[in-house]
Amino acid sequence: MSTSTLSDTVTRDIRVVVKPQYEADHSNPEGLRYVFSYHVTISNEGDRQVQLVKRHWIIINGDGDKQEVYGPGVVGFTPTLAPGEEFSYSSYCPLDTEFGTMEGTFQMIDDGSEKFDVRIGRFYLAVNADQ
Repeated sequence: MSTSTLSDTVTRDIRVVVKPQYEADHSNPEGLRYVFSYHVTISNEGDRQVQLVKRHWIIINGDGDKQEVYGPGVVGFTPTLAPGEEFSYSSYCPLDTEFGTMEGTFQMIDDGSEKFDVRIGRFYLAVNADQ
C-alpha cells in the first residue's frame, strides 16, 4: 500500500494511525458503490490513562459531497488505554465515487476527568491506490 494514503497523527500523546484499503470484492463500480476498509490503531504514548468516548468522522467523496458521522465509541467499544497501550479496530466506508477522504476526531477523557479531542488526520480512499 502506498504510504501516501495513510494517516499518522499525534494529539496530546495519543497517536492515531489509519491505513485504508479499497475492497474490490465488496464494491460494485457499475452501481457506483466503492467500498473501502480502514484499519485504525490508537496508541497512548503519554503518562495518563485515557478512554475513548466519542467519534466524529468527516467523509468527503470525489464530488465534494460531505457527510458527518457522530457516535459513541468505536465499533461498539469505548476502550480505555493505560500508558503504553494501544487499541486497534477495522471498519469500512462505502462511497459513490472512486475517490474520497476521511478525517475527524476521537473525544477522549483522561484519568483526571478532562475531556479533549484527538485529531484523526486526513486519509485518502482511492480505487487506484498502490496496495
